Amino acid sequence: MMPLVIDTSVVVKWLNQDNEKYIDKADKILEDAKNYRVELWTPELVKYEIGNVLLYGKKITTRNIEYLFHIFYSLPINFLPENKELARNTFMLAQNLGITYYDASFLAVAKQYNATLVTEDLKHQGKSKQIKVKFLQDY
Repeated sequence: MMPLVIDTSVVVKWLNQDNEKYIDKADKILEDAKNYRVELWTPELVKYEIGNVLLYGKKITTRNIEYLFHIFYSLPINFLPENKELARNTFMLAQNLGITYYDASFLAVAKQYNATLVTEDLKHQGKSKQIKVKFLQDY
């Protein structure tokens, strides 16, 4: 199985598709994971970012949140907890690329697993020349 790192911009498409582009591409990633063609990885941080997106970006009601969290925690994603080595690598990437620690955390996971990062945010995460980054629309 090929390791694939996904960021929040991909995961949110599986939870709430309002005003989202490239849903078909995100669904293809999920299909590939369910059929064991790819193995999905993401930093633990994505859990907090998804919570914020649902709360502030999508303005999900408390009536729907239980269902969406059920879906989210049922997805075939491996959440990588931060440790000292990953934190150091994330910090170095953020500093060297001039991006946020948050954005660099996804790149650090991709680097650790020699994986491709799939994102809708090439502006920040596409700055690395050593880490494979693919724009979601090209998946």
